[in-house]
Amino acid sequence: VQLVESGGGLVQAGGSLRLSCAASGDTFSIKVMGWLRQAPGKQRELVAFISNSGGATNYADSVKGRFTISRDNAKNTVYLQMNSLKSEDTAVYYCYVDGSLYGAGYRSWGQGTQVTVSS
Repeated sequence: VQLVESGGGLVQAGGSLRLSCAASGDTFSIKVMGWLRQAPGKQRELVAFISNSGGATNYADSVKGRFTISRDNAKNTVYLQMNSLKSEDTAVYYCYVDGSLYGAGYRSWGQGTQVTVSS
C-alpha cells in the first residue's frame, strides 16, 4: 500500500489545517488508518487512529477536543482536521496504515508533511 499525504503548511496559532492521506495499491487489506507526528528533537508520537469501519477512534491526550480523524473508505483516504492549533503542534505529520495481506500483518508509512504553527 502506498500513501500520499497533503495539506500541511504554515498557520498561525489558533488556526486550522486539514491533512489528507490517500492510499493506493492493495487497499482492501487496510484495517487501521492513523497519524503520527515527530517534532524536532523529539520521538515520533501517535496523534490519532481510526478503525476500518470508522466506528472507533483514539486520540493522544494532547490533541483531544482539537483534532478529528475521519476516513472515506470509498476514496481510501484518511483525514486529520486540526483546529485551535498551538505552537507545540509543529511537527512532521506521517500517515500510516495497518493491514493484513496473505496472512501477514504490515504497516505502511507516508512520506510526511510539515505542519508549522507560528505563535
